[in-house]
Amino acid sequence: MGTDPGRPSRRTPGAPGALRALAFGAAGLLLVGCASMPDHGEVRPVEASQGVDSQVRVFGVPPADKASPQEIVDGFLEAMTSDDPQLQTARKYLTEDAAKNWKPGAAVTVLSAGLDRFSVPGEKEPAATPRFKIAGKMLATVDERSAYQPETGGQPYEQFLQLQQKDGQWRIATPPSSLVLSESDFQRIYRPVNKYYFAGSTLVADPVYVRQRSDPDSRMDPTTQTVTSLLDGPSKWLGPVVTSSFPTGTELREGTKSLSIDGQNTLRVPLNKNADDVAEPQCQRMATQLLYTVKDLTGFRVDRVDIVRSDGTTACQVSEVAAAVIANLPLSPGHQYYVDADNRLQRLNLDPNSEEQQDPPSPAPGPLAANPAFKVGSAAVSYDEKRAAVVSEDGHGLYVVNLTTAGPMPPALLTAKGTKPHGLTTPTWDAAGDLWVADSDVQNSTLWRLPGGAGPAERVEVSGLAGGRITGLKASPDGVRIALLVQRESRKYLFTGRIERPDGKGDASAVSVRELRPAAPQLADVTAMSWAPRGRLLVVGRESGGVVQARYMLADGSMVGAGLPGATGLVAVAASEDEKKPVVAESLEDGIVWLPPGAQWRTVVAGGRAPVYPG
Repeated sequence: MGTDPGRPSRRTPGAPGALRALAFGAAGLLLVGCASMPDHGEVRPVEASQGVDSQVRVFGVPPADKASPQEIVDGFLEAMTSDDPQLQTARKYLTEDAAKNWKPGAAVTVLSAGLDRFSVPGEKEPAATPRFKIAGKMLATVDERSAYQPETGGQPYEQFLQLQQKDGQWRIATPPSSLVLSESDFQRIYRPVNKYYFAGSTLVADPVYVRQRSDPDSRMDPTTQTVTSLLDGPSKWLGPVVTSSFPTGTELREGTKSLSIDGQNTLRVPLNKNADDVAEPQCQRMATQLLYTVKDLTGFRVDRVDIVRSDGTTACQVSEVAAAVIANLPLSPGHQYYVDADNRLQRLNLDPNSEEQQDPPSPAPGPLAANPAFKVGSAAVSYDEKRAAVVSEDGHGLYVVNLTTAGPMPPALLTAKGTKPHGLTTPTWDAAGDLWVADSDVQNSTLWRLPGGAGPAERVEVSGLAGGRITGLKASPDGVRIALLVQRESRKYLFTGRIERPDGKGDASAVSVRELRPAAPQLADVTAMSWAPRGRLLVVGRESGGVVQARYMLADGSMVGAGLPGATGLVAVAASEDEKKPVVAESLEDGIVWLPPGAQWRTVVAGGRAPVYPG
């Protein structure tokens, strides 16, 4: 049957040219093949592998003898999605020179759906040199350092594939410079993992993506890929605010393709000569970066990391306990806080091992308890739980009170131009002890920072805000990132920005927020958010046409894991860096609710709102 030229022809399962799957045993094996297709010049969508489990092995099928140009192009695109360790099958669709020189490396272009491919006239002798344009909508890119960068607005992707014929066989002479994958294939082939660097004395998670199995270029297993990425240095986005303890030029010892944790839960990492002469403190910081990186990747217990010199001797060792001290992560919080129905700040001491409250809620100590007439709108408590920053119920004034001594209410450190809903946002403390808050004034939304939480308030430049109004914010526990809820027209979007500090150079007040990037591009509207363990964000929002739900996101804007169960009615959420602590949220129906690890939601306080952990 003929096909109407110029009309899209969608490939469906079971139709000629569709993907064919064969599963063998528990591991599974998916064979990707190409059948004959019409050779007219119409548009043909190339469907992605839909719903393929990450444990399924996918391999491409080599080109058939005398395959048509269309079959060569479709077979190559499908072979790019394979688990072939060296992408050898995909290379069989290329000319000899192209196959030899094609090095996609770690770079990936991620599309929101499959590719469309168009047959277009060649630049010379159209009949003898078939040329195809492949096109789609970009969802994200992964750069040479394995860092994920979401693309907003469905940016178009286009690439031209020129074919040549030799000995009666068509082959592609101009393959894409990177792998081109649909979102489903990307999620099957790659996995997210954090590598870790230092910001001052605090360890910071830097999210990247590595292949689930051996890398086609380096032949390294996932652990070795991740360690290599760690040694290469931080992502470009995070690089300006973090440092690596590894000397410049440090690499794994030549020939290292596999790293594993032995029976004593120890990881030994052999390095080249560049790391031979480091001092013990620096070596232990290096080992700490390695321990947290590998622990995050494998999920296994890592009791110790040994760094091995180029001659095979041990340079240093660091235990999990010692690494926790070196990492300088925030302490586990002692309390949770919320605002009650009478607009007073309350704190909860909950025992996660008990079904009942360990103690009933109690007023936050200090001036707030001594001055019950003061109405609290929102609050943030410092990490050491010695101070609270509170915004008055009308959203007009910001106050910092001591939680260890009583006394009168201090004067406001900052006042907004207006009142709620266009007054001050909920404040937030960072790891350096600075206080942040935004004035959500419609005409001039401003981000403020109070050094040391004492003022005077300093205006912070936010690059990329583009006229949006800040309606919420949360500084990350590591102190180098800030999440901003930005309202544009009737919708709220979530962005993360990099906090750049002058470090004593020049004007000490010139702290700025740079390179805003979308943190939840999959969501049409964001209601609330909180930082969560391992540099993630817990986001409450909805997809286009969907219901409100809570999901974990990586700070780079990629979505990980399933949503929280039964979280459709939440309007605020708070998570702790301590994964043993429950998620705390505000439900419109139930008040303050609590989700312990591995348990179900339960009401803690009816009628409460604005829950927070220290930070």
